[in-house]
Amino acid sequence: MQATDAWLEGPARQRQPPRTRYGLEDPVHPSPVREKSVPPLVISPEDANTTDFVLRQETERPDHALFSIPSADGSWSDVSAAEFARDVRAVAKGLIAAGVEQGARVGIMSRTRYEWTLADFAIWFAGCVSVPVYETSSPSQVAWILGDSGASAAFVETGRHENVVRTAAEQEDLPLEHVWQLEGDGLDELRRAGAEVPDAELERRRKSLRLDSVATIIYTSGTTGRPKGCELTHYNFVDLSDNAAAVMGDCVHPGASTIMFLPLAHVFARFIAVLAVATGSRVGHTPDVKNLLGDLQSFSPTFLLAVPRVFEKVYNNSMLKAEDGGKGKIFHAGADTAIAYSRALDSGRVPLPLKLKHALFDKLLYSKIRHAMGGKVEYAVSGGAPLGERLGHFFRGMGVMILEGYGLTETTAPLTVNTPKLNKIGTVGAPLPGNAVKIAEDGEILGKGVCVMRGYYNREDLSGEAFVDGWFRTGDIGELDADGYLRITGRKKEIIVTAGGKNVIPALLEDQIRSHAIVSQCLVLGDQKPFISALVTIDEEALPGWLQRHELGDMSVAEAAGHPKLKAEIQEIIDQANTTVSQAEAIKEFRVVPSDFTEDSGHLTPSMKLKRAQVLKDFQAVVDDIYSGTKPAR
Repeated sequence: MQATDAWLEGPARQRQPPRTRYGLEDPVHPSPVREKSVPPLVISPEDANTTDFVLRQETERPDHALFSIPSADGSWSDVSAAEFARDVRAVAKGLIAAGVEQGARVGIMSRTRYEWTLADFAIWFAGCVSVPVYETSSPSQVAWILGDSGASAAFVETGRHENVVRTAAEQEDLPLEHVWQLEGDGLDELRRAGAEVPDAELERRRKSLRLDSVATIIYTSGTTGRPKGCELTHYNFVDLSDNAAAVMGDCVHPGASTIMFLPLAHVFARFIAVLAVATGSRVGHTPDVKNLLGDLQSFSPTFLLAVPRVFEKVYNNSMLKAEDGGKGKIFHAGADTAIAYSRALDSGRVPLPLKLKHALFDKLLYSKIRHAMGGKVEYAVSGGAPLGERLGHFFRGMGVMILEGYGLTETTAPLTVNTPKLNKIGTVGAPLPGNAVKIAEDGEILGKGVCVMRGYYNREDLSGEAFVDGWFRTGDIGELDADGYLRITGRKKEIIVTAGGKNVIPALLEDQIRSHAIVSQCLVLGDQKPFISALVTIDEEALPGWLQRHELGDMSVAEAAGHPKLKAEIQEIIDQANTTVSQAEAIKEFRVVPSDFTEDSGHLTPSMKLKRAQVLKDFQAVVDDIYSGTKPAR
């Protein structure tokens, strides 16, 4: 069955002819590998907005738990749909009482927690626009985001965050009238202040928002230059959520639950937070990933959302634990069995001997990994970077289906996604209903549909450059297979052109190298150079076990970086990755960097993307050393 037809098997709240006003029509495919368009299954009325999701849950299942809040003793306290709706209204009335004007921009700077989403919906109920700020942002970054968006108020988590915001406001003379602390009495202050605001005034504010109203301005995390503010509308959130729910009903539904640990300032987590309210899925929050393992155990989610690095960590930590316990052979045999089992599922036939081996390893290995993830996880949604085919097959083979998707801030997260019924491992799926993908002549991925932003706030020049003939230019390189599933091969701006004129996509090598337990980060370089090289950093958590297995005693990361045994292992990892590319694209030289690339070091964005220009600038001496001769050392 072709993907377009299979979408129609999913439940839909309302099926209507495709919306043509936004540039989508019935799929017309000039070429099966150049363009894929999927008509929407759900179309919302023009006066709808994201707050309708809260009313939907309040009306249909008022006693159903929408959220769970962690307690100090490790237990969770549920918040029902009716309680959430009442709290949202109370905080929204407080915003009105405080003089926050309709249409005003309101910042949110906090770690991941229940009150983040509470503030978000309260801002919308008050007829305003939310502006997320990463809680790790510096005063200058905060000043840019709040100043550029014209925010007049902000929610912050703690006194530390308030100090950052107020410092930024004073330095740049920002018209910031109010700052409320989520951990202090800021929300109680708003609830008290709004007690006298009439219900009719709140409802007037809420209903002032329509599909074409701006819901939020999300600033890109900024791998280069100043962040740009992406204007996402209520149309983006409403129609994308309902269309996603129509084909992902097995994953997100009133009986489903997830624990949120990614930053809600990022569009990926933000969209899932809205989708959860739309579908009635229960959400818990954990702001510190150090507590994630224990929180998974106590919360027991049915689905997770994470970036590929999290799944790499789960795999690698399980492998290292097995090897340290003398059970490495069992783990590797079980991993190979899981992958073979998953591939056999794709072929439509699982041989009996493989079924028996799979059942054995389910008792010995897979059940233990699932237990570590909470015991009930059936699905995981992955985005932000390529996952890798081997890892995708491993997790499905051990009982957790990873639904890999693709999108950007500019596309409200998912432009394409694999679904429970239509999952092709190694791809990022087909377009969600209401979306379309096209491959330009130079290989760039173009997107169109319900997910695409209105434009960049206050930057008509950039907005004009971002679109061509109504299609959004993603800046990524990819290809569509015959069934309309998308594969990502790299970032257009990151393509390396060697001195010999060879085009190299660094991500193809970086993802393979980074998947190994001992490696934390990898940056492939060689633009206008005679050969390809790489900078590699070491995973600090994996290092002690590696040192013990190699009988090397205690060493710091900096000390280990120069050790011949570690260099030899990195060489083997690179040699293995080199077998997947041509000789001209292969890494000829590498250096192990004595410190990791992190957000704190300024080398990663909050969404864990490498700031290539910053890395090259800070490690220029290392790069110069690599290319000091005319030929690679090997």
